[in-house]
Amino acid sequence: MTRWGFWISAAVLLLGLVTANGALGEERFPPPDFTDHQLPPTVVPGLDRPEVMQYVDLGMLVFTLSVASYLALRRRSRRGLAGLAVFSLLYFGFLRGGCVCSIGAIQNVTLAVFDSTYAIPLVVVGFFVVPLVFTLFFGRTFCAAVCPLGAVQEMVTLRPVKLPAWLQHTLGLLAYVYLGLAVMFAATGAGFVICRYDPFVGFFRLGGSINMLIVGGCFLIAGAFVARPYCRFLCPYGVVLGWLSKFSKWHVSITPTDCIQCRLCEDACPYGAIQTPTVDQAPDERRRGRRRLATLLLVLPVLVAVGAVLGVQLKVPLSKMHPTVRLADRIASEEAREVEDTTDASDAFRNTGQTIELLYEQAAAKVDQFALAGGWFGAWMGLVVGLKMIHLSLRRRRVDYLADRADCVSCGRCFWYCPQEHVRLGLIDDPEEMISQTTTRIAQ
Repeated sequence: MTRWGFWISAAVLLLGLVTANGALGEERFPPPDFTDHQLPPTVVPGLDRPEVMQYVDLGMLVFTLSVASYLALRRRSRRGLAGLAVFSLLYFGFLRGGCVCSIGAIQNVTLAVFDSTYAIPLVVVGFFVVPLVFTLFFGRTFCAAVCPLGAVQEMVTLRPVKLPAWLQHTLGLLAYVYLGLAVMFAATGAGFVICRYDPFVGFFRLGGSINMLIVGGCFLIAGAFVARPYCRFLCPYGVVLGWLSKFSKWHVSITPTDCIQCRLCEDACPYGAIQTPTVDQAPDERRRGRRRLATLLLVLPVLVAVGAVLGVQLKVPLSKMHPTVRLADRIASEEAREVEDTTDASDAFRNTGQTIELLYEQAAAKVDQFALAGGWFGAWMGLVVGLKMIHLSLRRRRVDYLADRADCVSCGRCFWYCPQEHVRLGLIDDPEEMISQTTTRIAQ
């Protein structure tokens, strides 16, 4: 990492913030015109404090990302990254209540793109853009020690087990599903599902839905054995960071000098983010690989088309997430005497004097909107599955153990297990002695 890297990232960040919609907005959707009652002002978590303090939070994000990038790439300090993670957990997690959140900002940005009446808060734009800019230059240092969701999971990783590669790749598809659903529901005005189902915000705010507290507790318990389960298999922002990290200018390297093929980094990484050296293939195996790749390239458009068709078929269940559709269903049930009582929403609707037929028309229009959105979501998932299979079929020649740019979260665990790193620090003279001792300790 160089001084110029930080100046370039700062320039790109400034450009992104200047070109973004800078008007502050508090309401995601206008309140329904059910009554003449004056609604109290909407309070958005993270934006209910003085404006200057919001920019202090944004400045703290830039500062911690800068420190994390320095510790990961220049100092190569696992202890430093762990200490910064504790600070980020305390500040962005417990002090700020997990909000404003870079992960949830995906939805704000999506809504701003599809709804011209929504004024996205400038601070939210900053929290969304800043980690992306740093990732383009320094890899996933946001995940390493800045994101409070990653930090709380990192701290409970006690005895991680290594998952089979096939299981890890399969579970990794869930994050793409979650990203697609979050974008779809935000774009259609159905709501912000990432914020609604955040498993850790209840812990950060020392309260909340008992169901989500139980889910968060299950994630932390599972995280003691499966490292960072939410980050690896559900985080939608991690998908975007993984894409950008592939093209990062600088990225953490496992060893500071030549790799001596000790395999300690592979054993130490709990995330399966170490790419191993490849072996030469026989001619017949290479031919089979080329045929398999050609077949997958032909199948890719078929998967996209099939996914789009299936997505359209999901328009009804997907549209149930929208309040207008749910209200129309409730009114229909009450009119048909399928239910005896009423709800606050149905009572408020009847007080408006709006006709039921108009409500049904609005709900039908929303269902049609979800047919289009569902089609795009299905096509997206078909594309993801197809590209995943193509990626797994490709073979790239490697002679050393390398960090996978997309999956590596720059946590620095591999640093401490690398004999060459210990030689660089002057802690040992003979790498072979450390290899023997570490191998015995891992086996135990």
